[in-house]
Amino acid sequence: MTGAVDPTQGAARSVAEDAPVFVISVAAELAGMHAQTLRQYDRLGLVSPGRTAGGGRRYSPRDVALLREVQRLSQEDGVNLAGIKRIIELESQVEALQARVHELLDELEHSERGRIAAEAAISAAYRADLVPQRRPSSALVVWRPRSSR
Repeated sequence: MTGAVDPTQGAARSVAEDAPVFVISVAAELAGMHAQTLRQYDRLGLVSPGRTAGGGRRYSPRDVALLREVQRLSQEDGVNLAGIKRIIELESQVEALQARVHELLDELEHSERGRIAAEAAISAAYRADLVPQRRPSSALVVWRPRSSR
């Protein structure tokens, strides 16, 4: 989309990316599709908009971007709707796994800082009591009592 103006850009700045704010007609216009296409994509599970208490669909800026991606994959890359659904599912899984990896790395870093601090506290507390040890020898030492003459 080089040089094109993104009509959701202003909305995305003032509204959270996941906030369901667009009615179906506005979302369809922003995505460059017919409202009936959005309903079909919803039924197929490609794009699942938020719902109002009365059951009306509300699309977020993220949903509109996803609709555009569905359209691009279909029209430019020739991917069928089943393939697009699988791509979306896999991308979602990758995002979830990446988030989990970041959580685990943060947890590991926190644990490592705790281990280093505990190790430093122990060595400081027992520094006088600890005796450095040389490498064990494999030599055999025989002890013989001194004879009293």
